[in-house]
Amino acid sequence: MLENLQNVINVSEFRKRAIFTLIMFIVFRLGVHIPVPGVDSSVIENLFTSGNLFGLLDLFSGGALSKFSILAMSITPYINASIIMQLLTSVVPTFEQWAKDNQDGRDKIQKVTRYGTVALALIQALAMSYALKVNNALVVDSWSTVIMVTLILTAGTCFLMWLGDQITAGGIGNGISLIIFAGIVARFPNGCATVYKYIQAGSINIFQAILFVIIAFFMIAIVVEVTQGTRRVTVQYAKRIVGRKMYGGHSTHIPLKVNQAGVIPLIFASSVLMFPVTIAQFSQNATIKMVAGWFAWGTVTNTVMYAILIFFFTYFYTAISLNIPQLTENMQKYGGFIPGIRPGQPTAKHIDKIMTRITLAGAFFLAFVAILPNFIGWITGVQGVYFGGTALLIVVGVAIDTMKQAESLVLNKQYQGFMK
Repeated sequence: MLENLQNVINVSEFRKRAIFTLIMFIVFRLGVHIPVPGVDSSVIENLFTSGNLFGLLDLFSGGALSKFSILAMSITPYINASIIMQLLTSVVPTFEQWAKDNQDGRDKIQKVTRYGTVALALIQALAMSYALKVNNALVVDSWSTVIMVTLILTAGTCFLMWLGDQITAGGIGNGISLIIFAGIVARFPNGCATVYKYIQAGSINIFQAILFVIIAFFMIAIVVEVTQGTRRVTVQYAKRIVGRKMYGGHSTHIPLKVNQAGVIPLIFASSVLMFPVTIAQFSQNATIKMVAGWFAWGTVTNTVMYAILIFFFTYFYTAISLNIPQLTENMQKYGGFIPGIRPGQPTAKHIDKIMTRITLAGAFFLAFVAILPNFIGWITGVQGVYFGGTALLIVVGVAIDTMKQAESLVLNKQYQGFMK
């Protein structure tokens, strides 16, 4: 491992990209500490607590939301716009055609996604600014202040979107993913400090802290294993003659991922469950607050509904993201077939049957990872330290993808070719 690390560092292109990525991370973290003018920070601390929608957004923003900085909304509007665009690609013929086109079509989709990000950022920023006005968190309670805060928050999201593009172009890995990664990892030192304070105060003993660390490593190992897990479907390509050359006649496989949906089901399920709690914050009705209390983070109702929604969205998003008929059509076009299965509709049914089974395992995995943090505090006694669920899946997934891209970059630079 040390030898591989040395080989990576010796590549000048990798060093330049790594330093550039690190500089962009520093810029991002500096922006987290620049507060939005006209906002009362003491009121913000009471509003943005864990267990509601703002707590989840604060986790993704690396603490920018609880500080209510200019980057308070983080890159969340871009994530939402990307998900919506991906869903629309499956139902809108124009977007579907763009997705099938070459780079030109993908550029059009990216352009629409950016416009959608700005629109969603404006809506979200206006809602947050109005919430501050309702809760008397503005220094000057006026609509001009609301508009000013809205524009600042929207500009912060647009800046992060631009920053992510710069990392993608001149750094290592996907810039947007790395910004989310950096925001989540930035909370790690605070978590360690919290555990240390618990030990000093006598709230937990050293054995409980060790148990917490063991569970954390166990969860990371499971997430890495399942994230990398695939079911390989053997595909045989028949021999065919084109002109004087023979093509095909080889065997390969289709890697069907166990967790095809990734982290999307957890984001969807969390958003749905946090909606009643968020609405209750702006309502004075006792009945609404009582119903919203049933869905509070950690309650039995919340946990059961969370698991059910994860199962539903896992199958839903897998069906949208994996186009089995198109996969079968492309396989048949190039003379590929699954041994023992007739081409065409029987092949599509066979792949769909396999995906249904492994998606069940993926749904169980996502539900387990999402719900386990509810029990970690009860088992170890460590409260106030969030570990698992959406954050863990994002960190592991981004880390694995970035490592693969770094390895690919190093291999390309070390390859000399036939002529120097």
